[in-house]
Amino acid sequence: MSEVALWPIALGVLGAVFGSFIATLAIRWPQGRSSLSGRSECDGCGRTLTAHELVPLLSFAALRGRCATCGARIAPSHVITETLGALVGIAAGLIAPGIDGVAGAVFGWMLLALGAIDFAAFWLPNPLTLTLAMLGLASGLAGLAPSLTNRAIGGVLGFGSLWLIAAAYKRLRGRIGLGGGDAKLFGAIGLWLGWRGLAPTLLIAALLGLAVAIATRKAMGDRLPLGTLLAAGGFAMWLAYHWPVTGGVRWT
Repeated sequence: MSEVALWPIALGVLGAVFGSFIATLAIRWPQGRSSLSGRSECDGCGRTLTAHELVPLLSFAALRGRCATCGARIAPSHVITETLGALVGIAAGLIAPGIDGVAGAVFGWMLLALGAIDFAAFWLPNPLTLTLAMLGLASGLAGLAPSLTNRAIGGVLGFGSLWLIAAAYKRLRGRIGLGGGDAKLFGAIGLWLGWRGLAPTLLIAALLGLAVAIATRKAMGDRLPLGTLLAAGGFAMWLAYHWPVTGGVRWT
């Protein structure tokens, strides 16, 4: 097997493992429960799970989506997030084998974690957003495109644009319409994609939000997890920048 073919396989497997952790994080962190320490347990009966029950995707299929002891239904978010984590790794490995693909996979997994938590609880934890931002700067310092200057401008514009929109909305309507976490996340995405990636990311997020609103028949006042939509748009733009068929979008 060629080295090029190994990248999507390795990152796909790693992505499924990270996806399992992210799924647990998205359930427990908003509840104030730590999933960074202690052993995994059944959310129904609290039994500590064995090693063979923790294999991403395969365990869910083997157990038919239920706890082997109490029969409680395993949250579908586990298998969904594990699948998404694997797909992020596979896509990054296929499109950009090597260090660029590793960076892209990390970007995608961080976005998946933030998007999953925002979807579950309308909350974007500052520690995760800060980590995403710092990793964006680190990848720029390591010499990965776009340039560090491009990234810095993207971070400032990303945060500043949504912060101004949120402030204007609150002043005009007298209520909060956009959370501060969304502005921070958009700034962190800018530190990865550079300033040229911001407008397309926001456009993709808006179109996805419109599609979801239509499909689910959301009312005008219903909330949508903007962080989740921005996360999807951000990774889609990373894929576009590295797409080998078109040569990707110019970073400079």
